[in-house]
Amino acid sequence: MKRYLGLVVVSIFAFSSVVLADSDEKEEKRGFLSSFFKKFDEKKEYKRERVFHSELIPLYKNECGSCHMAYQPEFLPKRSWDKMMNNLEDHFKTDASLEKEDVEKIRKFLLANASDSKSIYGEYKEFYESIPSDKTLLRISQIPYFKKEHKKIDKKLITQKEVKSIANCTACHKDAQIGGYREKNIDIPNYGKWDD
Repeated sequence: MKRYLGLVVVSIFAFSSVVLADSDEKEEKRGFLSSFFKKFDEKKEYKRERVFHSELIPLYKNECGSCHMAYQPEFLPKRSWDKMMNNLEDHFKTDASLEKEDVEKIRKFLLANASDSKSIYGEYKEFYESIPSDKTLLRISQIPYFKKEHKKIDKKLITQKEVKSIANCTACHKDAQIGGYREKNIDIPNYGKWDD
């Protein structure tokens, strides 16, 4: 409420200043006002998008996380997510078809949060920067940085029944579901803490 009251006060002050100023100053202040309200509208749109995306997270986790971990969209660029969403009937040899409306909602969520859609930092950035620009990778385990980070792990630790696949991030990365991949939180079944 205080925020909106402040906006009203600022608007009244700006409007009264425009009325009292000469014509050149009026134009300048109108430009300021226009810019001010444009930024305000952009912030409202950003918040609306954030709310929209937070509503999509359960849909994404329920649909895409029912067979495997719902990977963070930041792992792959838009072209990869788009290609994946265009071929759900043959999703890694599984029919993962969804209702058209759900497909489009999930696609919008993935594309808006893909590695080339926003500022990314840390390991997500290293993943993205290692992907060749002429390739459209569909598996996170194909990303060069992923391969580099996992190359020292003995194959028998990956194929054991508690892990089964290199794509099973949650088997070793205890915070993977919430995007935590720090080395200190790696605990490989039948091996223990990972110390590189």
